[in-house]
Amino acid sequence: MATDKLYTVFGTSKLNGETKVRFANDMLRTKVLAKHGHTDIELVEVSEALTKYEGIKAIQGLPEFANAASQSAIAEYLEDKAPKSAPVKAPAKAKTVKASKTASAAIPADALDAPF
Repeated sequence: MATDKLYTVFGTSKLNGETKVRFANDMLRTKVLAKHGHTDIELVEVSEALTKYEGIKAIQGLPEFANAASQSAIAEYLEDKAPKSAPVKAPAKAKTVKASKTASAAIPADALDAPF
């Protein structure tokens, strides 16, 4: 992930008919969300600080988020933000190098057979 920020509060809320996952560091976030028109606000506090992805994965199986809208938002987030594995590179092919005719022509023939 691009960020190393940690959070202790995770959940979902609905705004304009769309349910999304939410992150915070204290439960006062509920008041802010309600003030801005969010409904169906469901936040839980976890025992230790987690990254966004780890936190959403942790709340996925909780009964508070068993409804279809929350499960859909959680699944969509986890799919979009899943850690991507590094692409597997094909092994490099050995390159064959051909001797240049012009290079051998520049060396006199008697110099090639000369003893060291």
